[in-house]
Amino acid sequence: MAAGTITPASRGQRVSNAGIPAEGKGAVESRRMVLNMGPQHPSTHGVLRLKLELDGESVVRAESDIGYLHTGIEKECEVKTYQQVVPLTDRVDYLANLSNNLCYCLAVEKLLGLEVPPRAQWMRVMLTELTRINSHLVWLGTHAMDIGAMSVFLYCFREREDILRIFEMFSGQRMMTSYFRIGGLALEAPRGWREPVKKFLDAFPSKLDEYEMLLSSNPIWLQRTQGVGCMPLEDMLEAGVTGPMIRAAGLAWDIRKSEPYSGYEKFSFKIPSRTAGDVYARYQVRMEEFRESTRIAQQALEGMPEGPVVANAPKVVLPDREKMKTEMEALIHHFKIVTEGFRVPAGEVYQAVESPRGELGYYVVSDGSAKPWRVHMRTPSYGNLQALPRGIEGRLLADIITTLGSLDIVLGDVDR
Repeated sequence: MAAGTITPASRGQRVSNAGIPAEGKGAVESRRMVLNMGPQHPSTHGVLRLKLELDGESVVRAESDIGYLHTGIEKECEVKTYQQVVPLTDRVDYLANLSNNLCYCLAVEKLLGLEVPPRAQWMRVMLTELTRINSHLVWLGTHAMDIGAMSVFLYCFREREDILRIFEMFSGQRMMTSYFRIGGLALEAPRGWREPVKKFLDAFPSKLDEYEMLLSSNPIWLQRTQGVGCMPLEDMLEAGVTGPMIRAAGLAWDIRKSEPYSGYEKFSFKIPSRTAGDVYARYQVRMEEFRESTRIAQQALEGMPEGPVVANAPKVVLPDREKMKTEMEALIHHFKIVTEGFRVPAGEVYQAVESPRGELGYYVVSDGSAKPWRVHMRTPSYGNLQALPRGIEGRLLADIITTLGSLDIVLGDVDR
C-alpha cells in the first residue's frame, strides 16, 4: 500500500473525524457527535426520530424516539360499540389491516362464546394470507429501494396492485376493508371471486423467482445485507422481538403453528427459519414466507367449504337484509344492534395471531356493557423497534437504513 494512503476503518472499528483509526501512538483524538435522524414530515408513512451518537462514521449509541404518530386508538375503542371498533383496528397497521380485524374479532368472539362457520374461517385464512403477501411486498420493494435496487420496488407494487383489486372486489375498499366482523364476514364473497384469486396465486411463484434473480446473488445486495444488523437471539427475546426477526435468528416460532386459530391447524405449511440473524437472513425468511402464504391461500381456495359466512347469533350479527323486509323480529334486531350495539359478558381475554411483523395480540376487557372497558394491542412493530440499538451500535452509519428496513416496522403499529 502506498505511503500516506488512508484506508477506511473496518466495520465496527472506532474512527476519528479525520478517518484515521483512533488507536495507536500519536492517533488523533476522536470527537463524538450527536446526530438526529428524523423525524420526517408527518405526511410520510411513518415518523421516527433516531438520536445517534457517532464517533466518526461509527454508531456509538442509538436511541429511538417515538410518539410522533400517536393516534389514541386504544382510548377511542372505549367509547365505541364492539362493532364500531372494527374500523379502528384497520388503522393500527394499515399494511396488515385484516390481521388486526381478525385478532380483535377472535378476542370478542371468545368472550361471546361464538362459533364461526367453517366457510367464514377459511375465507379469513385465505384473505389474511393475501394480506401477509401484500405486506411483505411493500417491505421488499421499499427495503430494496432504500439499498438502491429500484426495479424491485416497481415489480413488487405491480403484484401488490393485483391483491388490492381482490380486496376491493370483496369489500369495496382497497386498504381499510373492515371485511372481518364479529361473528364472521361483513359480506358474502362476490360473484366471480375465485378467478382473480386463482390467477394471482398461480402466477405469483414465477414473480418471486424474478425478485430472487435480481437480489439473492447480487454482489451489492450481499455486501449490504450479509453480516449486517446481527442481534443475539437472547437479546431479541428480551426486547420482545417476534416474527421473521426471531425466525431468522434460529427460533422457528409461529403462532399459526403453536396456537392455531381460525382453522390453521387444518392447513399444511412450514415455518421458514435461518440461523445467521442478519439482514440477509431476514430477507431469506420473508421470501420463503411468500411461498408458504401462497400455499396456504391455495389450500383455502381449493378446499373452501360451503355454508353461511356469519354465526347463528341474531342478537349479535346483523340479520339478512331480505329477512328484514318480511320479518319484524329481524328488523328489530337490526335496529337495536346498529343503534345500541350488543352486550358482551363481563370478562377478559387475550388473543394472539401471527401478523406479517410478528405476534399481534389484543387484550379485551368487558364490563358487561355494549362498549369495551379496555382494548390493549400488543403490536409486533413496537417490540421489534426496541431491538434496533442492539443491531446498529458499533456499526457504520451507512448500515442504519439497512438494519432499520429489515425490522419491517409500521409506525402506526407503534404509536397507538
